[in-house]
Amino acid sequence: MAIVRPGTAEDRRVLLDEDQAAEHMSGICFKTGPPSRIGVELEFTTHHDDAPDRPLTVAALREALGTYAPDSLAPRTPRHPAEPVPPRPLPGGGLVTIEPGGQLEISSAPAATLADLHTAVNADLARLSGLLSGHGLRLGATGIDPYREPRRLLDSPRYAAMERAFDRAGRHGRTMMCSTAGLQVCLDAGPAPRLADRFAAVTELGPVLLATFANSPRHAGRDTGWASTRMQAWLGIDPARTRPVGTGADPVGAWIGYAMAAPLLCVRRDDGCWDPPPGVTFADWLAGALPRPPTADDLDYHLSTLFPPVRPRGYLEVRYLDTQPGDEWLTPAAVLAALLADDATTDAARAAAAPAADRWLPAARAGLADHTVRGAARAVLDLAGRALHRAGLPGHLQDRVHAAIEHRLLT
Repeated sequence: MAIVRPGTAEDRRVLLDEDQAAEHMSGICFKTGPPSRIGVELEFTTHHDDAPDRPLTVAALREALGTYAPDSLAPRTPRHPAEPVPPRPLPGGGLVTIEPGGQLEISSAPAATLADLHTAVNADLARLSGLLSGHGLRLGATGIDPYREPRRLLDSPRYAAMERAFDRAGRHGRTMMCSTAGLQVCLDAGPAPRLADRFAAVTELGPVLLATFANSPRHAGRDTGWASTRMQAWLGIDPARTRPVGTGADPVGAWIGYAMAAPLLCVRRDDGCWDPPPGVTFADWLAGALPRPPTADDLDYHLSTLFPPVRPRGYLEVRYLDTQPGDEWLTPAAVLAALLADDATTDAARAAAAPAADRWLPAARAGLADHTVRGAARAVLDLAGRALHRAGLPGHLQDRVHAAIEHRLLT
């Protein structure tokens, strides 16, 4: 099935049953073929230079970003009603987006090599940092806001519905929306015969890499007792939309089952209120639980409200890492690229990570202080170091990543 483009007839196609929904998901969520591209999404909390605990405003962010501001801050007027105005890319090709609490994100363009990605993303980071600096703002350096309580800046039906749904279950959803900042590494799914192994590998590596790169022990002016308070927030949300997807022989079927069983978080309507009936899943919607049947576009939107540690989006979106300061995102991205560079290394990485593969909670709480996670991390990072020459980096960047890995294991 071809990739669905916004506004096409395929988007508006009514889904009559779970078989049609499954066909749609299998076509758009897992694109197989020789792995050739890599990308990243870098989220950052945003702060005033002179008072990092002072609240942000939409106006301050809009003014700082200027023509790079996303539509959620500064809607664009199209030249023609049928022509959407594309956002302005940063110098390296990335786009700026914004999260509900004012966190800024650079979504990179996909790159053919990690070295190319490093060059492009650092150009984007430099431009974004310069824009903010000129208006007395700066990017944060950890996976959660260390200074402020969660506070939603963006007003939209989606975020209002999400906030209400999350608030019914406790504080973690609002914290996730408005205070967290993650590093997402985007990797090709690989050839069909290796899809299950690659999907399993990036998932099973999660606790080890989460712990290795955890850097968010402080939130809203308090030490939390967690190595990754960002992941504490994610683990506290409804597990039906945040638990790992199964890593068996059929990741496509596992993802379809996951999506069908997940409760709806938003249902788009013209009246401005997008709250769904409580507890209604997408499978229920297909079975007639809402006044109208869902379309393919409704299913795509539902998938955007699911947040497993690894999410299939035509590629594999790794979501379990805390953001890193400045351009230190390169180290976790290089580790993942090295471990997935060839089949033998990927299989060895799964074996090395196996003792800690299900230790998400200890990894988030204790980081590398957890004995089992630390032992697995040593084996995984040693393997990554030996495979780093296959990650597509020049020698001086390999040396930098080696040094960063050693530093992580010594602290």
